[in-house]
Amino acid sequence: MLRSVVVDDNGNLRLLTVEPHHVPGGVSSAGPLGVRRLQVYPDCMLSQTTGTPVRLPAPLGAAELALSLRPFGESRMLPRSAYVDRDVFEWEQANFFEGGWMCLGRSSLVGNPGDQRAEAAGRGSIFLMRGLDGVARAFANACRHRGHELLPCGADTVNREIVLCPYHAWSYRLDGRLRRAPSFGGDATFDPDELGLVELPCVEWHGLLFVDASATGGPFADHVAGLDEVVAPYELERLVTKGRHDYEVASNWKVLAENYQECYHCPSIHPELCAASPPTSGANHQHPGSGAWVAGWMDIRDEYATMSLDGRTSGTPLRGLDERRRRIVDYIGLFPNVLISLHPDYVMTHVLTPLDVDRTRIVCEWHFAPEDVARPDFDPSFAVDFWDVTNRQDWLACESVQRGMSSPHAIPGPLSEQEDGLYQWVSMLAGAYLGRPARTPAMEVPAGAQQA
Repeated sequence: MLRSVVVDDNGNLRLLTVEPHHVPGGVSSAGPLGVRRLQVYPDCMLSQTTGTPVRLPAPLGAAELALSLRPFGESRMLPRSAYVDRDVFEWEQANFFEGGWMCLGRSSLVGNPGDQRAEAAGRGSIFLMRGLDGVARAFANACRHRGHELLPCGADTVNREIVLCPYHAWSYRLDGRLRRAPSFGGDATFDPDELGLVELPCVEWHGLLFVDASATGGPFADHVAGLDEVVAPYELERLVTKGRHDYEVASNWKVLAENYQECYHCPSIHPELCAASPPTSGANHQHPGSGAWVAGWMDIRDEYATMSLDGRTSGTPLRGLDERRRRIVDYIGLFPNVLISLHPDYVMTHVLTPLDVDRTRIVCEWHFAPEDVARPDFDPSFAVDFWDVTNRQDWLACESVQRGMSSPHAIPGPLSEQEDGLYQWVSMLAGAYLGRPARTPAMEVPAGAQQA
């Protein structure tokens, strides 16, 4: 059983106790509460002394997490149970993927007025649509009548002038207001203004869509604090997606995110990547206490124009990049589920969706300048093929890690001096398990290391 504290429009606290699979998007249909907007505190209880929401602790030992929070050079990886325990996975779904900001994909998921689709978020799904005013909005994917899904999660985008529930034909306007409820016209107590869809905070940031499924994640600007100056020069919002792979990997989502944070493994499994980029080059961005992200850059070898199998590119440098950015790749992990790889001539994104404690869906997309895409001779395979090879090498390694962690004898290991980015990521997660805001921790940079 999972417990959520909700605050209705009148400021009243209510404690809901529900089964996980009965909670689309972290909220039941919200119909019984008679409100449109809710603040939802997933996996919470009411304090007996103050009456305020208190987050239930993660089912992980504080002593074990303390090892992950020790200074760099002394710390250990997260406890084994963080990767294999179903209770931990359910807690993460409620608190990381329903309890704050997460990425659903590119803004082009609902690129045109009238576009509608549903995407997974934690234990439920989010209904996305773009209004006639051009604004993207997010709602709980549940009709206000009986809670039927407005659209199946993951189905193709549809374009309609209204939102229509397929169960009893309740319909809504493109801003979420109730439009028509058949057979309710003569009910004097029926107030359509109270029965609009449950709206959730939604932000478009550099061409990516972010939703806070609990409406308690705080300002989005705090989530990405300090990151805009890294991402903005690449103008991801104007780039065109010309490559996509949809992977399903038999690994916990954190193993995949952690693998992305270090290149200590690169000489062992990535010959193509090492040919294009020195695995010990670059450094991490240091931004303690600001946003919920970890990032670091690596050089591109002089004889390579970009990250590709033969070093050649079919694109051109993205406009506005300085000379330094034309010779590096910046790798960004934005908590909890999006990886952004900034190249001189394209941007690659990975969006991770946890499916089970040992299974993750990864949507990898490649985005190019519109002027390059418009050329008849443009071929995106130079980037897509390179990273598909590299991705699959990573997935095999991550699946092996997952199998190894499934052993009851697996013990969290130490981190090498090349895994400072991984240290930042693990420390951020360990702090979040203990109820702290997800923020990059301060760390002592090893002597002689560069700072981005």
